[in-house]
Amino acid sequence: MKTLQYRFDGPEDGPVLILGPSLGTTWHMWDRQVPELSRRWRVLRYDLPGHGGSPAHPASAIGDLADRLIATLDQLGIDQFGYAGCAIGGAIGADLALRHPHRVASLALISSSPRFGTPDSWRQRGVVIRTNGLDPIARTAPERWFTTSFVTAQPAIVDWAVQMVRTTDPGCYIAACEALAAYDIRSQLGQIGAPTLVLVGADDQVTPPADARVLVAGIPDARLALVPGTSHLTPVEQPSAATDLLVRHFASSGQSSHTTGMTAITAATPKPVLTPAPTPPMAPASPIAEIAPAGQPAHVPTGQPDSRARGIKVRREVLGDAHVDAAEAAVDDFTADFQDFITRYAWGEVWTRPALDRHTRSVVTLTALTARGHLDELALHTRAALRNGLTPAEIKEVLLHTAVYCGVPAANAAFAVAQRVIQEETRPEA
Repeated sequence: MKTLQYRFDGPEDGPVLILGPSLGTTWHMWDRQVPELSRRWRVLRYDLPGHGGSPAHPASAIGDLADRLIATLDQLGIDQFGYAGCAIGGAIGADLALRHPHRVASLALISSSPRFGTPDSWRQRGVVIRTNGLDPIARTAPERWFTTSFVTAQPAIVDWAVQMVRTTDPGCYIAACEALAAYDIRSQLGQIGAPTLVLVGADDQVTPPADARVLVAGIPDARLALVPGTSHLTPVEQPSAATDLLVRHFASSGQSSHTTGMTAITAATPKPVLTPAPTPPMAPASPIAEIAPAGQPAHVPTGQPDSRARGIKVRREVLGDAHVDAAEAAVDDFTADFQDFITRYAWGEVWTRPALDRHTRSVVTLTALTARGHLDELALHTRAALRNGLTPAEIKEVLLHTAVYCGVPAANAAFAVAQRVIQEETRPEA
């Protein structure tokens, strides 16, 4: 569980270049880059937990994934390396650059962001997967990952991409969603010291060019590369452009690695499943545009947060940003003290106690609200229960158990409320 599945390509004595995958993909997303990159670099690719042939040991924090990669590199005797990562792979690279700056010689962040979407959107995706499996996510992957013209011109590659998602372990995918929900390095960008290439597709709707510009503005030694006619999986959709930009970046940054004491390679190197297809017509990649750093981020206070800060954090994670934003917007002089009270006491004190996890606390909360007939709060906490990891089947069992000890009429009303909420929250994206 402390290491990741990996494979090597390229000369054994070459400087090490690590390629990190996107969520729902495997190391094969880099197949089109390896022939060129492995001419001068010792290319190491890895799979996320539960992806490809990697064991399904979930990791719910970007730091945990980065730690597993570091443990893998330590076993191999690799000290310093260049790193290129796509989306969540980029987040792992940024985390390495922040916590292990002496090891990251140079960095490339592809289709990446200092904060991916909103926490609510990632936790909602987890709710959908728990109920419907990964098929809805797999079916919508092409529209998130590729431009319409690429989907039309390259159906075999698009089908391959869909199959990658379908064969991912759902629990590991959900854990990765939790990791992305909690990921936010906007205040730390100025601490990244490695020479950094930020590469983004001009038509990327998942991590749009605006996110890339935030990275470039915040990282002191960063350059931007915008690839026209490309969406999210740039290395797959425009392999030649992505490869050329990576070669130029890592060659110009003088990246070198120390691999003294590197152990023999024992990882399996299966034959790539991505059959090379004719590269689609593409416009030349734009020159790397330099953007001046925006300066150091504002100071962020450190130290142990008080009960209000803890309460706001937990309340947002459990109930969602939309609900908390609406509640805070409605606060006036009459309700301010009460809102402060529940934030500090319920969310900052009780919900943060370590003896019960959030899953168990949701079970208790659903039972109590059913027993007392608080149906509006029951709807709210049914949504929260789904976000806290309960499945519809588990919620049904809670309400059945409640019917025995709290009364059938109470449970009957609760079933109606819970059924409506579950149908709304677990409906796959169209």
